Amino acid sequence: MWSFYGLPIVHPDSLLVVTINGAGFFIELIYRKIISALLVEAIFFAVVVFITIHVFHTTKDRSMIIGILCIIFNIIMYASPLTVMKMVIKTKSVKYMPFALSLANFCNGVVWSIYALLKFDPYVLIPNGLGSLSGLVQLILYGTYYRTTNWDDNDEKPKPEVELPKV
Repeated sequence: MWSFYGLPIVHPDSLLVVTINGAGFFIELIYRKIISALLVEAIFFAVVVFITIHVFHTTKDRSMIIGILCIIFNIIMYASPLTVMKMVIKTKSVKYMPFALSLANFCNGVVWSIYALLKFDPYVLIPNGLGSLSGLVQLILYGTYYRTTNWDDNDEKPKPEVELPKV
């Protein structure tokens, strides 16, 4: 969706948005497990493109409708770690919240927020500003609960109370 948003027919002068998100789309094609999800996305995308091109005739209108869709999907993406954050608070453990992912989430939000501020693009700024906050909260949680995490705990099934002797 962001690749479409950045095209000159939708939002002029957004080459960076097209190239970065287009590259990301092609990288996603490598992962065979998500081909069915990409197919559903492609069908949805084709419908959105068709409607946008045929119903909205100015770049301002197209930017608005695609920008709103991008905001919605980006907020969903940035909000997805909320379930893990809830588990971190409940268990006081960051064992299942990878630091690198939290850091990447924060950095991604910050970089795109800076870009949006430079170009003053509210459709990029709103979700990425919220994403920066989400990433910051994740990093704060990580720092807060890192010391209380029991890293030695393994996830294997508990052993039965009665074991047969090994022969």
